[in-house]
Amino acid sequence: MTTSFYRLAVARDGATAAVWADHGGKLLPLARILLPDLAAEVSGWTDLAPMLAEWSRWDQLLSEQVPAAAARFAAEGQSASSLRFAPPVAKPDKLICIGANYHDHIAEMKIPMAPDYPFSFLKPAGNTLRGSGEAVQVPKIAQMVDWEAELGVVIGQSARDVAACDALDIVAGYTNFNDLSARDWLASRPAVGVDWVRHKAHDGFGPIGPYFVPARFVADPQNLPIRLSVNGEIKQDSSTSQMVFGVAAIIEHLSTIMTLEPGDIIATGTPAGVGHGFQPPQFLKAGDEVRLEIGDLGELVTPMI
Repeated sequence: MTTSFYRLAVARDGATAAVWADHGGKLLPLARILLPDLAAEVSGWTDLAPMLAEWSRWDQLLSEQVPAAAARFAAEGQSASSLRFAPPVAKPDKLICIGANYHDHIAEMKIPMAPDYPFSFLKPAGNTLRGSGEAVQVPKIAQMVDWEAELGVVIGQSARDVAACDALDIVAGYTNFNDLSARDWLASRPAVGVDWVRHKAHDGFGPIGPYFVPARFVADPQNLPIRLSVNGEIKQDSSTSQMVFGVAAIIEHLSTIMTLEPGDIIATGTPAGVGHGFQPPQFLKAGDEVRLEIGDLGELVTPMI
């Protein structure tokens, strides 16, 4: 991690959410460290959406001004434990999830063969996204709630029909994502298929964050360690190198279907170690705590209630 490294978060120190920067392990509101005209611009922001709409501009500005305030972070910065985190993007236009995208996960789930293109589905963002530390209620109608550690890709510019060789250029940054799943309806209607809404769309089934790390600090999104624990016990311990389709290939595929917009989030699939893959299966219950870490993206903490 270089001295220029920083990451962004949306957090509350009181009632109002604001954009914060993390540098050297300490956090300050972004409005306190920017030049006055820029500080006024960000002072009312409650998530990263306005910044992502002009990401090329902000990426350059922040790369200069955040490291320049290193002394202020050291002297005045707060610890992460003093803040309440919110999702980096509150209501992205699209939250797209990729399924069956890790070789080791395909094996544990006994899927006959790897897909020949990225298999995807849409997850509702408005009711599912939760910040790190926010509790998620186990649905009353579900008995098989599972965890899925995933690398989240945040889009930074509008794009359609992007070639894989150019795909990473439209990525603004990366974040942790836990694609919580209720396996109760995984294949309960074989003649029709999986009920993806009952499987994936329950309130709180999208813990995300706590940090957004700009793409400039992720040299290779296919070389990141990914680890998830439940109550301190490691369940998933893998690498994004296990992906069947990497980030660039996923973007190439999705952009042939839809225009990707700034703030859109793509969850890129999960490795082996999900509860459904254990013998016997293991599922989340009230009182459990899930912790997820991918590279330098921080620790996403989710208490189940």
